[in-house]
Amino acid sequence: MTQPIDIDILNSAIRWLKQGQPVWLCTVIATWGSAPRSPGAMMAVNENGEYTGSLSGGCIEQSFLAGLNDPRMKRPSQLIRYGQGGQEPDVALPCNGSLSVLVEYLPPDNQSLQDCQRLLLTLSGQENYIKRLIPGERAWLVPASGDEAAGVTQHENGALSLNLRPPLQLIVCGLSPVACYCIDFARAVGMAITVCEHREDMRQSFASRYPDAKQQNIELCQEFPAAWLERHPPGPNSALLSLTHDPRIDDLAMMEAVQGESFYIGVMGSARNSQHRMARLRDTGGLSDAQIARIRAPVGLDIGSKTPAEIAIAIVADIIASRNSKTPR
Repeated sequence: MTQPIDIDILNSAIRWLKQGQPVWLCTVIATWGSAPRSPGAMMAVNENGEYTGSLSGGCIEQSFLAGLNDPRMKRPSQLIRYGQGGQEPDVALPCNGSLSVLVEYLPPDNQSLQDCQRLLLTLSGQENYIKRLIPGERAWLVPASGDEAAGVTQHENGALSLNLRPPLQLIVCGLSPVACYCIDFARAVGMAITVCEHREDMRQSFASRYPDAKQQNIELCQEFPAAWLERHPPGPNSALLSLTHDPRIDDLAMMEAVQGESFYIGVMGSARNSQHRMARLRDTGGLSDAQIARIRAPVGLDIGSKTPAEIAIAIVADIIASRNSKTPR
């Protein structure tokens, strides 16, 4: 089963704690140079050396596992710098990069279990907690107000705040072969999926392809996409796609999509069809130039895609590039 990686990490930590095993929860705090992972990346390790997640391409993980028996690794928390200028000079990262890792030792007690469960609920969007700690001490969780910046904040007194966010949401307005491949690739990179589909035949096809949709972090809404969007305006942590080639679905979805805050809005069609669509949305739909400019049409990177899978790769890659502010357009 593929699910958002941080959720998988916390599920593993919870399972090991319930088995009576201590867990080391590692989080990248800061990076310098060409570090392999960005701040917020996590890894969980048990006393048998099993781990979920990663901090690098493998070099840091092996160094960390080799030092598990060091008594210092049972400190409640500590910061370890890997790479150039770090405490672990045997670990070389690409291009002389380095990263700072928060290592927390979680004994198999009720507090550790409760904290991991609350973090899991936060990543699932059901609750909202922030982790705070002073290196060397045990972390504590506090309810978030919603105004705090996402990611890792280092305070002047040396304290840290880690504000986790739910995984990126992909909203799919209507199913199609390309849309199904987009769902597959988006799940592979940890996105949570919401599918709006009002057509019975397409829902039956969906059920055959994804028999365990809920367990795979896919939510199916049996409703016309534009109607669902009207009642659930997308937030800034979402990307939205309409890939049916049916203007009755796609055009209305676009008219509602631009009322929300999605960082990425895309609709499928050739360059010529996309020009006609934009004219319809402007003249008939009443969208402004600023709203039109938010819509990616044709959707996806121009990599010469032909097959549904190739088109989906181009679309999901464009979403990732846009999220990372590296869209080559």
